[in-house]
Amino acid sequence: MTVVDRAVRIGLTGPIGCGKSTVAGWLARRRDTVAIDADQIAREVLNPGTTEVEAVYRRFGEALRSPSGTLDRAALGRIVFADPAALRDLESIVHPAVRPRILDAIAAAEASGAAAVVIEAIKLVEGGLADLCDEIWLVTCDPRTQLERLVGRGDDPADAAARMAAQGDLSDRLRSRATKVIETTGPADPVRHRVQGALDDLLRPGGAQAPA
Repeated sequence: MTVVDRAVRIGLTGPIGCGKSTVAGWLARRRDTVAIDADQIAREVLNPGTTEVEAVYRRFGEALRSPSGTLDRAALGRIVFADPAALRDLESIVHPAVRPRILDAIAAAEASGAAAVVIEAIKLVEGGLADLCDEIWLVTCDPRTQLERLVGRGDDPADAAARMAAQGDLSDRLRSRATKVIETTGPADPVRHRVQGALDDLLRPGGAQAPA
């Protein structure tokens, strides 16, 4: 089966602060391309009243429930990015609820006639989403740029450094699975042109093959 039978599926992954969301936004500028943000879906899973957020309070404590009734995500982040076991526990709560929603979003995009679906996820490979994709694009940048971007968007420098450390050698581990590596260090315009050109090439007839 070739991807003319359905949308081309691009898995977009890489460490925090390296520009995944920016790249996804560039790709989604094409009217026939839909971007799905797994991190946003994970945030929705932990909205007030969900089964998953209540499980988070049971595991990590009621102190994370803010006076307004929402989850104190910053405090939760400080806990899990300092403790690998706690991060695994959080993922075991959230990930089973995220995957079905992503599958539904893919189906909806393809039913609408999308030519390409971009799945943006840090845990693309670990969560089994890579197996759904025709291509895996790894977005990366140098650590200094990564830290500057995280601090620039409002993260505390110490928290940002802890989150980077928690991901370890993520780029190196993902590189062997990537069909394309997108280096975002430096000016944005040349990167954007390369990204949009890569999608154009992929959507030309014969540009990709669906996985078996």
